Amino acid sequence: MTSVVLALLALVVAVLAGRLATIKVQDTTNRYYLRKAVHYLTVVALLFALALLWRPFAGRIGVVVGLLAAGLALALQEVLGAFAGWVSILTGRQFRVGDRIQMCGVRGDVLDITPLRTRILESGSSSDPESWIRGRQYTGRVVSLSNRFVFTAPVFNSSTVLDHLWEELTLPVPYEADWHLAERILCEEAQNISATADAQHAIEQMRHRYPVADAEVDPRVFIRATPNWIELSARFVVPVRAARQVKDEVTRRVLDRFAENGLRVASVTQDITVRPPPPGASTQPAAPATGRP
Repeated sequence: MTSVVLALLALVVAVLAGRLATIKVQDTTNRYYLRKAVHYLTVVALLFALALLWRPFAGRIGVVVGLLAAGLALALQEVLGAFAGWVSILTGRQFRVGDRIQMCGVRGDVLDITPLRTRILESGSSSDPESWIRGRQYTGRVVSLSNRFVFTAPVFNSSTVLDHLWEELTLPVPYEADWHLAERILCEEAQNISATADAQHAIEQMRHRYPVADAEVDPRVFIRATPNWIELSARFVVPVRAARQVKDEVTRRVLDRFAENGLRVASVTQDITVRPPPPGASTQPAAPATGRP
């Protein structure tokens, strides 16, 4: 009965202390971590109180507890691995709540990090055939992943350092078209939409922490000749969470300017030339040959 009372008291203290500790904190992320810390401290205090309460029985059940602990360690390998992953996430700063990550094929924003699982608000992908959202926008599903995967699978974090992505808009132009004009249109629109200044500032901040080379963030247009057309690829920098909107906007502007200047986007076509028969040639099919060999 005393143990039950202590557990209920700890639950009430955790709720009240969590609210009181975060009442003056405005930042959402700091408020989340502070509330989590209060809850974990309450659990530690409860375990300490229960240990003191059951201390008189320690000499009698020591062997049983030891065997039980060994059996649990063997049976709960997945749980222990998830808990070790949680410690690695917190100490190694692999990601935190609010980061946009990709782990085990799941893309999205981190909603919650518990001692066993990480919850991710899933976002779509244009390369994943199972995703019905063809862009990096929310699908509405929340995916829970075991924390142990941080040891066995790569974790892609798009927002922990730069918070920007390099994006490309690729358009094919026919050889007979004015591809110099098309290149100029793509370059101008990429310069208008690119978040070059913010990305450059983020890279400078990153270089203070990591010994990395300077990255090129200025918009550029790359040209590639193919057997069918000239491929123009505009490369520019966009914020992580606005990539689809930015690409949609720049695509609309480029297509409008192409139409204004009489440029068209190339497609796979076939040219068939039909030549009339020469004058005096018979248009009747030849009669089949008869006779014996």
